[in-house]
Amino acid sequence: MKKIVGDTGLPSKVPEVTLTFWIIKIAATTLGETAGDTVTMTMHLGYLIGTAIFATLLVALVAGQVVAKRFHPALYWLTIIASTTAGTTMADFADRSLGIGYAGGSLLLLSCVLASLAAWYATTGSVSVETVANPVAEIFYWVTITFSQTLGTALGDWAADGGLGFGGGAIVFAAALAVLVFLYFWTNISRVVLFWLAFILTRPLGATLGDFFDKPVAEGGLAFSRPLASAVLAAFILLCIVLLPQRAGRHSRSTN
Repeated sequence: MKKIVGDTGLPSKVPEVTLTFWIIKIAATTLGETAGDTVTMTMHLGYLIGTAIFATLLVALVAGQVVAKRFHPALYWLTIIASTTAGTTMADFADRSLGIGYAGGSLLLLSCVLASLAAWYATTGSVSVETVANPVAEIFYWVTITFSQTLGTALGDWAADGGLGFGGGAIVFAAALAVLVFLYFWTNISRVVLFWLAFILTRPLGATLGDFFDKPVAEGGLAFSRPLASAVLAAFILLCIVLLPQRAGRHSRSTN
């Protein structure tokens, strides 16, 4: 059996995957959409500058995660928010500014996610989040997270602009997540596979919800203020971090 590099028996530096995790994750992906659009559209900075801002912030926060000695909920979720916001601006830049399109962008980003997971497994012997406790696993984790967030943005935009609309897209992705919940509780499908599928699908759910809140009524949205929606979501996430218990995931020596 291939040695698992992260298998130290020490606490992971990412949270245990519980209902609280998924609640904050969906809120964070929605915030990523509204915050990204606030910078690129409301503030008129454009996709390239927005990507530069959030990518720089993401790199700094990932560095903080890597040097941290233990799991810090606030630092972790700030990094997730930075990754999902950077994913929003990067996907929009690729799809719209570079003209790759939603289908091409989604296929390219799916290839990036799969390549990152394959390289991670080849290097450490596992892609389970329970093994994220050393710099090698952490770098692979955050690279995969960022690609998956960007892929999710492209999928959400593709679904919404492809005829489903923002509300319809949200319903489709919520239904897909419900299927994954069923598979989790009533099948023996790999929990690692289900985790990454759910992680990817929560992003287009957040993207369509965010667009539904802040896009003009004429485009099928509710026309809420992007900065206000972002502030409300950020306050909700902060309350969740403060009030809902979270702890670091722990390694399982049988994780593969």
